[in-house]
Amino acid sequence: MKIFMDTADVTEIAEFANLGIVYGVTTNPSLIAKTGKSQAEVIPEISKLVEGPVSAEVIAIDCDNMVKEARELVKISSNIVIKIPCIPEGLKAVKILTTEGIQTNVTLVFSLSQALLAARAGATYVSPFIGRLDDIGVDGVKLVADMVKVFKTYGLSTEIIAASVRNMAHVDAVMLAGAHIATIPTNVLKEMPNHQLTDAGLKKYLEDYQNSIK
Repeated sequence: MKIFMDTADVTEIAEFANLGIVYGVTTNPSLIAKTGKSQAEVIPEISKLVEGPVSAEVIAIDCDNMVKEARELVKISSNIVIKIPCIPEGLKAVKILTTEGIQTNVTLVFSLSQALLAARAGATYVSPFIGRLDDIGVDGVKLVADMVKVFKTYGLSTEIIAASVRNMAHVDAVMLAGAHIATIPTNVLKEMPNHQLTDAGLKKYLEDYQNSIK
C-alpha cells in the first residue's frame, strides 16, 4: 500500500518526504484554507516536494468549468492530479479529462455504485471516505474491501485511495482490505513508526551497551 499525505502544509510534507516514505499528496479546499495561502500558491510548492501524484481539487460544480480549471491546474507540474467530486457533472468532466490524458481523483465517494461509475468514467483514482462513513454508522473499511473485490472482478485499473483516515486502526484495516493507497493526516503518520515495545527494547539495548563498556 502506497502512502499519501493528506495535508497542504509544506513544512509537514517536507519532513516526511525526506524519510522516503511519502509517495504522493492529497489536498482539498479546507486543508489549503488552513495554510492561509491560496491553492495557486500552495500546489506549486507541494509538487516540488514529492515526485508522485499531487491532487489539486476543482472548485466548480459544473462540467465545463471543472474542465477549464483542470486544464489550468495541470500546467503547474507534470505530477498534478485533478480532484473532482463524485457528482454527475464531475463524472462528465472525468470522461473528458481522461480522453485528454489528464489524471483524475474522484473524491467524496461513499458507495460502491459511486466507485464503479467513477472507474467506468476513467478515473485514475477513486477516494472512499471511510471516517465520514463511520461517523454515520456505516463501515467505511468494508466499502474499501468491497471496492477492491469489485475492481479486481471486473479488471478495473482505477486505484483506490482510502481517505478520511482518522487513526492507526484505520491504517491497518485498509491495508488488510487491499487499498492501493491510504492518504494519511500528519498526526496519524507520526504515530506509525512508534511502538512501546520498540522504545522499551531500544532502552534496554542502550543500557546493556553502557554496562558492557564500564
